[in-house]
Amino acid sequence: MKLVALEVFYKEPSTAKVTQLYAAHDLSTFSFFQRSSVKEFMNFTSKLIVERTTVGARASVKEKDYLCHVFVQSDGLSAVVIADHEYPQRVAHSFINKVLDEFTKINPPSSWKTAAPGSLQFPNGESLLSQYQNPRESDALSRVQAEVDETKVILHQTLEAMLNRGEKLDDLVAKSEDLSGQSKAFYTTARKANSCSCVIL
Repeated sequence: MKLVALEVFYKEPSTAKVTQLYAAHDLSTFSFFQRSSVKEFMNFTSKLIVERTTVGARASVKEKDYLCHVFVQSDGLSAVVIADHEYPQRVAHSFINKVLDEFTKINPPSSWKTAAPGSLQFPNGESLLSQYQNPRESDALSRVQAEVDETKVILHQTLEAMLNRGEKLDDLVAKSEDLSGQSKAFYTTARKANSCSCVIL
Protein backbone atom coordinates (compact mmCIF):
# COMPACT_ATOMS: atom_id res chain seq x y z
CA MET A 1 0.00 0.00 0.00
CA LYS A 2 1.49 3.28 -1.09
CA LEU A 3 0.48 6.91 -1.54
CA VAL A 4 2.58 8.61 -4.21
CA ALA A 5 1.00 12.07 -4.58
CA LEU A 6 -1.16 14.64 -2.85
CA GLU A 7 -2.28 17.63 -4.90
CA VAL A 8 -4.58 20.52 -4.02
CA PHE A 9 -6.33 22.56 -6.72
CA TYR A 10 -8.77 25.40 -7.05
CA LYS A 11 -11.49 24.96 -9.64
CA GLU A 12 -13.15 28.27 -10.45
CA PRO A 13 -16.89 27.51 -10.28
CA SER A 14 -17.90 29.95 -13.03
CA THR A 15 -15.16 29.25 -15.60
CA ALA A 16 -14.05 25.73 -14.51
CA LYS A 17 -10.43 26.93 -14.79
CA VAL A 18 -8.19 24.73 -12.60
CA THR A 19 -5.11 26.01 -10.76
CA GLN A 20 -2.74 23.82 -8.80
CA LEU A 21 -2.24 25.34 -5.35
CA TYR A 22 -0.01 22.72 -3.70
CA ALA A 23 1.62 19.38 -4.45
CA ALA A 24 3.57 16.80 -2.45
CA HIS A 25 4.98 13.59 -3.88
CA ASP A 26 6.63 10.45 -2.56
CA LEU A 27 8.54 9.17 -5.57
CA SER A 28 10.90 6.88 -3.67
CA THR A 29 9.64 3.82 -5.56
CA PHE A 30 10.72 5.32 -8.90
CA SER A 31 14.29 5.50 -10.18
CA PHE A 32 16.03 8.85 -9.84
CA PHE A 33 15.97 9.43 -13.60
CA GLN A 34 12.22 8.80 -13.88
CA ARG A 35 11.10 11.03 -11.02
CA SER A 36 10.77 14.35 -12.86
CA SER A 37 8.79 12.77 -15.71
CA VAL A 38 6.56 10.84 -13.30
CA LYS A 39 5.93 14.00 -11.27
CA GLU A 40 4.96 15.97 -14.39
CA PHE A 41 2.62 13.21 -15.53
CA MET A 42 0.99 13.01 -12.09
CA ASN A 43 0.46 16.78 -12.08
CA PHE A 44 -1.04 16.65 -15.57
CA THR A 45 -3.30 13.69 -14.77
CA SER A 46 -4.48 15.21 -11.49
CA LYS A 47 -5.36 18.52 -13.12
CA LEU A 48 -7.23 16.72 -15.91
CA ILE A 49 -9.21 14.66 -13.40
CA VAL A 50 -10.20 17.77 -11.43
CA GLU A 51 -11.28 19.48 -14.69
CA ARG A 52 -13.52 16.52 -15.57
CA THR A 53 -14.99 16.03 -12.09
CA THR A 54 -18.17 17.96 -11.34
CA VAL A 55 -18.31 20.29 -8.36
CA GLY A 56 -19.38 18.45 -5.20
CA ALA A 57 -18.41 15.04 -6.57
CA ARG A 58 -15.99 12.33 -5.45
CA ALA A 59 -14.39 9.84 -7.79
CA SER A 60 -11.69 7.20 -8.01
CA VAL A 61 -10.14 6.93 -11.45
CA LYS A 62 -7.88 4.08 -12.55
CA GLU A 63 -4.71 5.09 -14.37
CA LYS A 64 -2.40 2.16 -15.18
CA ASP A 65 -1.19 0.71 -11.84
CA TYR A 66 -2.67 3.52 -9.73
CA LEU A 67 -5.96 4.93 -8.52
CA CYS A 68 -6.48 8.68 -8.53
CA HIS A 69 -8.94 9.65 -5.80
CA VAL A 70 -10.51 13.08 -6.21
CA PHE A 71 -12.96 15.34 -4.41
CA VAL A 72 -14.10 18.73 -5.69
CA GLN A 73 -15.82 20.72 -2.95
CA SER A 74 -18.71 23.07 -3.70
CA ASP A 75 -16.42 26.07 -3.13
CA GLY A 76 -14.02 24.80 -5.81
CA LEU A 77 -11.24 23.61 -3.51
CA SER A 78 -10.18 20.17 -4.72
CA ALA A 79 -7.69 17.48 -3.84
CA VAL A 80 -6.30 14.46 -5.64
CA VAL A 81 -4.53 11.57 -3.94
CA ILE A 82 -2.71 9.05 -6.12
CA ALA A 83 -2.24 5.62 -4.58
CA ASP A 84 -1.61 2.06 -5.65
CA HIS A 85 -4.53 -0.37 -6.02
CA GLU A 86 -3.98 -1.91 -2.57
CA TYR A 87 -4.55 1.36 -0.71
CA PRO A 88 -8.11 1.41 0.74
CA GLN A 89 -10.38 3.88 -1.08
CA ARG A 90 -12.26 4.83 2.07
CA VAL A 91 -9.01 5.84 3.79
CA ALA A 92 -7.87 7.77 0.70
CA HIS A 93 -11.09 9.80 0.71
CA SER A 94 -10.90 10.46 4.45
CA PHE A 95 -7.30 11.62 3.84
CA ILE A 96 -8.61 14.04 1.20
CA ASN A 97 -11.16 15.42 3.69
CA LYS A 98 -8.44 15.98 6.29
CA VAL A 99 -6.15 17.67 3.75
CA LEU A 100 -8.87 20.04 2.55
CA ASP A 101 -9.83 20.95 6.14
CA GLU A 102 -6.21 21.62 7.14
CA PHE A 103 -5.48 23.50 3.90
CA THR A 104 -8.47 25.79 4.43
CA LYS A 105 -7.28 26.64 7.97
CA ILE A 106 -3.93 27.85 6.63
CA ASN A 107 -5.04 29.30 3.27
CA PRO A 108 -8.33 31.23 3.29
CA PRO A 109 -10.65 31.03 0.25
CA SER A 110 -9.73 34.57 -0.82
CA SER A 111 -6.15 33.41 -1.52
CA TRP A 112 -7.18 30.54 -3.83
CA LYS A 113 -8.52 32.71 -6.65
CA THR A 114 -5.44 34.90 -7.04
CA ALA A 115 -2.73 32.33 -6.29
CA ALA A 116 -0.10 31.49 -8.88
CA PRO A 117 0.25 27.76 -9.62
CA GLY A 118 1.96 25.97 -6.73
CA SER A 119 2.46 29.16 -4.75
CA LEU A 120 0.45 28.50 -1.58
CA GLN A 121 2.17 27.07 1.47
CA PHE A 122 0.92 23.97 3.24
CA PRO A 123 3.48 22.95 5.90
CA ASN A 124 1.42 19.94 7.01
CA GLY A 125 1.23 18.46 3.50
CA GLU A 126 4.42 16.40 3.53
CA SER A 127 3.84 15.14 7.07
CA LEU A 128 0.22 14.18 6.31
CA LEU A 129 1.37 12.32 3.19
CA SER A 130 3.89 10.36 5.22
CA GLN A 131 1.44 9.80 8.12
CA TYR A 132 -1.18 8.30 5.81
CA GLN A 133 1.30 5.95 4.10
CA ASN A 134 0.17 3.29 6.54
CA PRO A 135 -3.64 3.30 6.58
CA ARG A 136 -3.71 1.19 9.75
CA GLU A 137 -1.82 3.87 11.66
CA SER A 138 -3.91 6.78 10.41
CA ASP A 139 -7.40 5.32 10.30
CA ALA A 140 -9.25 3.96 13.33
CA LEU A 141 -11.39 1.49 11.34
CA SER A 142 -8.33 0.08 9.56
CA ARG A 143 -6.58 -0.25 12.91
CA VAL A 144 -9.51 -2.25 14.35
CA GLN A 145 -9.57 -4.47 11.24
CA ALA A 146 -5.85 -5.14 11.65
CA GLU A 147 -6.42 -6.12 15.28
CA VAL A 148 -9.21 -8.50 14.23
CA ASP A 149 -6.89 -10.03 11.61
CA GLU A 150 -4.17 -10.50 14.25
CA THR A 151 -6.69 -12.14 16.58
CA LYS A 152 -7.61 -14.58 13.80
CA VAL A 153 -3.93 -15.48 13.39
CA ILE A 154 -3.58 -16.06 17.14
CA LEU A 155 -6.75 -18.16 17.12
CA HIS A 156 -5.43 -20.29 14.25
CA GLN A 157 -2.10 -20.72 16.02
CA THR A 158 -3.92 -21.76 19.21
CA LEU A 159 -5.99 -24.33 17.29
CA GLU A 160 -2.83 -25.72 15.72
CA ALA A 161 -1.23 -25.97 19.15
CA MET A 162 -4.31 -27.82 20.40
CA LEU A 163 -4.10 -30.24 17.49
CA ASN A 164 -0.48 -30.97 18.37
CA ARG A 165 -1.55 -31.63 21.92
CA GLY A 166 -4.22 -33.97 20.52
CA GLU A 167 -1.60 -36.65 20.13
CA LYS A 168 -1.09 -36.63 23.89
CA LEU A 169 -4.83 -36.71 24.35
CA ASP A 170 -4.86 -40.10 22.61
CA ASP A 171 -2.61 -41.50 25.35
CA LEU A 172 -4.83 -39.99 28.07
CA VAL A 173 -7.97 -41.51 26.55
CA ALA A 174 -6.34 -44.92 26.30
CA LYS A 175 -5.23 -44.79 29.95
CA SER A 176 -8.46 -43.30 31.30
CA GLU A 177 -10.58 -45.39 33.62
CA ASP A 178 -13.41 -42.85 33.55
CA LEU A 179 -14.32 -43.60 29.92
CA SER A 180 -16.25 -46.67 28.95
CA GLY A 181 -15.01 -48.96 26.21
CA GLN A 182 -17.71 -47.60 23.92
CA SER A 183 -16.56 -44.00 24.48
CA LYS A 184 -12.95 -44.97 23.82
CA ALA A 185 -13.98 -46.72 20.59
CA PHE A 186 -16.02 -43.66 19.56
CA TYR A 187 -13.05 -41.37 20.22
CA THR A 188 -10.67 -43.60 18.25
CA THR A 189 -13.08 -43.80 15.27
CA ALA A 190 -13.66 -40.03 15.32
CA ARG A 191 -9.93 -39.38 15.55
CA LYS A 192 -9.25 -41.58 12.51
CA ALA A 193 -12.02 -39.87 10.53
CA ASN A 194 -10.68 -36.43 11.43
CA SER A 195 -7.16 -37.30 10.42
CA CYS A 196 -8.40 -38.15 6.93
CA SER A 197 -10.29 -34.93 6.39
CA CYS A 198 -9.20 -31.30 6.16
CA VAL A 199 -10.54 -28.68 8.49
CA ILE A 200 -11.43 -25.41 6.75
CA LEU A 201 -11.90 -22.31 8.89
